[in-house]
Amino acid sequence: MNPDHDDYSVAFNPSPSAAELTVLFSGEAQPISLHKMGPTIHDYYLIHTVLSGYGDFMIRGTSYRCGAGDSFVIFPDELFWYQADEASPWRYAWFAFNGPGAAAALEAIGVSPESPVVPGSLNPHVRNAYAQLRRCFDTSLSPELSNLEAEGWLRLLLHQLGAARAKKRLAAPAPADSDHAVKQALQYLTLQFAQPISVSHMASMFGYHRTHLCKLFKQATGMSPMQYLLQIRMQRAELLLASSMTIEQVASSVGYGDALYFSKKFHAWSGFSPTEYRKQLRKVSADGGE
Repeated sequence: MNPDHDDYSVAFNPSPSAAELTVLFSGEAQPISLHKMGPTIHDYYLIHTVLSGYGDFMIRGTSYRCGAGDSFVIFPDELFWYQADEASPWRYAWFAFNGPGAAAALEAIGVSPESPVVPGSLNPHVRNAYAQLRRCFDTSLSPELSNLEAEGWLRLLLHQLGAARAKKRLAAPAPADSDHAVKQALQYLTLQFAQPISVSHMASMFGYHRTHLCKLFKQATGMSPMQYLLQIRMQRAELLLASSMTIEQVASSVGYGDALYFSKKFHAWSGFSPTEYRKQLRKVSADGGE
């Protein structure tokens, strides 16, 4: 039993093929409260579908709150982390795959590092496909037949994710003006967080009064635009501190030209200086924590 999980099972493909799409492994688990993976990277695609409970997933500096029915996608060589909720830790199933057709398959269903979460993707077909995917590696079939069956279940799972995304898109009502304003601001802050940002300039650029935009933003997110910007920058800094970048480089990468000022902001955010935070990450890594 994995000590970080109350329940854990995984089936590995003993002889992966070189097909267009190849399943590497699949599993299901119930992590303990606040179990965290990362910040780290994988060299394959990995999709988790949340069966119950809640957790958080981050990729490219954006954090996503996921609950039952949501699927989130990890991409090769993309830094990420995810963590189970404290009060209601998620249970999830997952499958890993690769192959020359993997990127195109995900692109076809509208999934990318900028849009890595598919809500409402859990149904009986998906549940069964996960179970069958694990089963096909535990049979006495030849590797060729096991791979052929696994690829079929993989394609079914991807189809179900694509259908869920399409259904969500068709059911979405036309956004109100206030929703559009907040969406514009969120997109701008998410993409431009490393640049000098003025809320007044942002509001003017989108044609809104500063006070009005701030009010709409606070109603939608519970934060002011600058508080949201700080969150994006600090979460991105946490990821970058796991790399070999210098503190000055990390500061510059998240929008701070002054490394000392960045360090003060980061300490207020995390309770650690950037150097202390990096030491904590290395200690966890050295201890083999997950």
